[in-house]
Amino acid sequence: MRDSIDPNPSLDLRSDTVTRPTPQMYERIASAPLGDDGLDGDPTAVELETVAAEILGKAAALYVPSATMANLLAILAQAQRQELVLAEAASHIYMAERGAAALTGTFYQGIAGTLGAMDLDAVQEALQPSGAKLRVGVVCLETSHNNAGGTVPPLAYMQAVQEMAQAAGASVHLDGARLMNAAVALGVGPAGIAAFADTVSVCLSKGLSAPMGAVLAGSRETIGRCRQLRKMLGGNQRQVGIAAAAGIVAITTMVDRLAEDHVSAHWLACGIGEIEGLSANDPQTNIVQVDVGASGADARAWEQALRERGVLVRPWGRYRLRCVTHRHVGPDDIDFGLRAFRSASEHFAAAALAAR
Repeated sequence: MRDSIDPNPSLDLRSDTVTRPTPQMYERIASAPLGDDGLDGDPTAVELETVAAEILGKAAALYVPSATMANLLAILAQAQRQELVLAEAASHIYMAERGAAALTGTFYQGIAGTLGAMDLDAVQEALQPSGAKLRVGVVCLETSHNNAGGTVPPLAYMQAVQEMAQAAGASVHLDGARLMNAAVALGVGPAGIAAFADTVSVCLSKGLSAPMGAVLAGSRETIGRCRQLRKMLGGNQRQVGIAAAAGIVAITTMVDRLAEDHVSAHWLACGIGEIEGLSANDPQTNIVQVDVGASGADARAWEQALRERGVLVRPWGRYRLRCVTHRHVGPDDIDFGLRAFRSASEHFAAAALAAR
């Protein structure tokens, strides 16, 4: 059992990006054949791209340093300058990546949504050409949806967006940084989700535990353009098979176990919901959002109090915390984390009482 109070943070719930490579990944790295991916290709990177394309049901794939670069490449390859890029207003592409407009020359338009799913009437209106309105080049989807608490938009919704975009001559890009979590939650194969997009990005360094990298998949023509654009962005890497080797293990062996992270998130949310002054979302995947508004303290104060009790979390707004479960978080860790939350709650309650 963990100690109830730990002065040195030992439970990291800030993100699933803190996951460390598995022993199998280190073994694969040690034996990976290498080449120059900027010249005639790295054989291990080629293998990862081939495997990823097959898993995602696409003709081709490209290994890139990050999902952020993958998203940018997809937009650069599929949208012309002075075209619109549509994205859900709280999506990662709109909230954190639309500064890429300086490179793409596109204009980003946020569409209001519910639980990460854009309002379909608003999407249809944005896609309709009228007057001087700019043409939509790319419509972006996200699953699981980070800012919506790891929600997984229904496949019927994704199909509806795809059909609208196709009718308007626009492409669909899926920001699938946590696509594998979404696939596990829905009980479908990754290709069953990726089918509703022309291009799809998948991060390998979150719950899948690779040390770095992402893949972008799509048609051979589009991925060919993205390969050229990757060089322009400084994304060519030399003996990148060292990292790609871990990515192969990640995408082929680490998907099914994500269900364990979803269970951990469920129990964490249930326990937090029983603490006075706190409430949590009902997580569909591995992200728990905690509302601390009724506790008498804001998110920054909670972050510090939990850090002092050995738990790392991230403020996600003035009165909200984000906790993300991953493979280094087991049942004992959840118990430890809940004790830290209870201790911090008692601390804030006592401070409020003393201030009266």
